[in-house]
Amino acid sequence: MGLLSGIFLGMAFGFALMAGWHWMMQYRSAKRSAKAADIHVLSSLGRDELKKICGESFPEWISFPVYEQVKWLNKQLSKMWPYIADAGELVIRASVEPLLDQYRPPGISELKLDKLELGTVAPKIEGIRVHSHKESQITMDIDLRWGGDPNIVLEVEAAKISIPIQLKDLQVFTIVRVIFQLAEEIPCISAVVAALLADPPPRIDYVLKAVGGSLTGIPGVSDMVEDMVYSIVTDTLQWPHRIVVPIGGLPVDTSELELKPQGKLTVTVVKANNLKNMEFIGKSDPYVALHIRPLFKVKTKTVDDNLNPVWNETFELIAEDKETQSLVIEVFDEDIGDDELLGMTKMPLIDLVPQTHKEVELRLLPKLDMTKVKDKKDRGTITLKVFYHEFTKEEQRIAMEEEKKLAEEKTKMSQDGVVSGAMEPLDEAGSAVAAGGSGVEPASTGASAGAASGSGFVGSVGSGLSKAGRFMGRPFQSGSKRTSGSSHGGSSNHSGHSSPVHENGGPRIPKS
Repeated sequence: MGLLSGIFLGMAFGFALMAGWHWMMQYRSAKRSAKAADIHVLSSLGRDELKKICGESFPEWISFPVYEQVKWLNKQLSKMWPYIADAGELVIRASVEPLLDQYRPPGISELKLDKLELGTVAPKIEGIRVHSHKESQITMDIDLRWGGDPNIVLEVEAAKISIPIQLKDLQVFTIVRVIFQLAEEIPCISAVVAALLADPPPRIDYVLKAVGGSLTGIPGVSDMVEDMVYSIVTDTLQWPHRIVVPIGGLPVDTSELELKPQGKLTVTVVKANNLKNMEFIGKSDPYVALHIRPLFKVKTKTVDDNLNPVWNETFELIAEDKETQSLVIEVFDEDIGDDELLGMTKMPLIDLVPQTHKEVELRLLPKLDMTKVKDKKDRGTITLKVFYHEFTKEEQRIAMEEEKKLAEEKTKMSQDGVVSGAMEPLDEAGSAVAAGGSGVEPASTGASAGAASGSGFVGSVGSGLSKAGRFMGRPFQSGSKRTSGSSHGGSSNHSGHSSPVHENGGPRIPKS
């Protein structure tokens, strides 16, 4: 009896074990199938859908396999970082200090780097994509993330009050495009081009803290610094703008790598409708500010006490890359203090057909990035007439030569004290002084700021790299052969409109 009971219990236990094993295998198979289905769905999602799921800081190679992981490079970068940081501090100080003066907001009398240390934490490369648009070039897109511990202190002076401001908790998320120009001679690379891609846009987060004081000592300083950082990044580092550095110790012609004017956009600001009223008594006093590049803003006249203003003013703006640039339109309410933003919008230049007139009505938004905007009420509309003309090679050459002359005039005006700096808005008197010196029409005056900005930035970068050459084995050559103009566009003014025409680079309107 005991034997039979043992056999029965053993068989029952064996069958139970086999049934449990079978159920477990089916369960695991079902889980694998469900996971495979989820992965298949995720693989079909685009960038926007993945951003909603993973957030803004997901690595590029996760969603796009063309980005390859480079763990080995991050290990080497960590070992090399102390040396790179030493060299980088020299390069950054030499190239950024002129930009701080150039992009200094009108409310700040002096702005300079007091302390610059890149810290001990190296950037991390999440992925690299290698592709080639031309046979003589190698293009790399580098997904770069940096949550470092730099020590950056700015000396800010306004209204005879000087406050040192420290940038803390700096975080950078961007994709860097690096282009290697190939050559037949050792080291087989004649020049390197570097820029930040505009899509996705660079993201720079930081916290401002006054050292031994309070930021309230200079009202609005945080917004001024934030706008200045945004302008410097978008106007000098973000594609299509780029840094071109010759390599190899021999003079190199880098004119083909530098940014050149592609065409001219003629914009007529016709009218606006149903603008938001920002006044407690009466109505807003609106004017329109236009730009393709943040440094070169032009503005209309102010229409007093009117929420449906009519301007019918025409401007000419220079475009360097029609495929990636946009026309940005901002409507402000003119006040005694800071002007208040009524609404803004943008129009991609790629949507325009060359040599074709077009009238558009655009809806105004509180901000271009609506993700953090709480007040999403209607801001009205603005009506524009636009016409895009592509430059011929001869027109491009003339535009670049004129830029050089205008840059000299603007530099002379700054030295003579007519304007306090390249960012100072020019009134009619200032325009007349510049035009009188070079024989160029007053409407073209502002373009000189663009030439000065471009040539100054490239020159300062080359100078900084030369100083840092001892860290890299040999100095970089900053005296490359270039065309007669800078890398930014300009053109003479030939308008058939009765209303005034202003070139790209006119008075800059500070952001509210």
